[in-house]
Amino acid sequence: MAEYIPPALDWVREQVELYESSGGTEGTTLRDTGLPCIIVTHKGNKTGAIRKIALMRVETDGCYVLVGSYGGRPDNPVWVYNLRAHPDVEIRDKTEVFKMKVREVEDDAERKRLWDMSAAAFPPYNEYQAKTDRKIPVFIAEPA
Repeated sequence: MAEYIPPALDWVREQVELYESSGGTEGTTLRDTGLPCIIVTHKGNKTGAIRKIALMRVETDGCYVLVGSYGGRPDNPVWVYNLRAHPDVEIRDKTEVFKMKVREVEDDAERKRLWDMSAAAFPPYNEYQAKTDRKIPVFIAEPA
């Protein structure tokens, strides 16, 4: 079994630990926002280790939209590269865990639809896109 490397950011690590240790009954809203989140378990691109990240919950027809916003920073979050290299993930949505496969959304119409849905769930995404020159990556996680 691969080694688990916890998230480097304290608040993300604490969010993941609370969510996971409670079996999905606590920590299901992101920080102080009160908005629902999910935990994405994935494989590290460079380390091969198990990684976990808390992301906003944007669900559509049994699939989840994953937005690599990183608060509008100039670089992608590391997990974007992990998903590009290793698309098989697990998603914990409260007490349920699903095996999923992610793909980066390249089609402009599909990306716009998913972006608009994501920004409706978490309006700061539009602010984040406005403050960075990069095109924020959008993934869709579909049942494996």
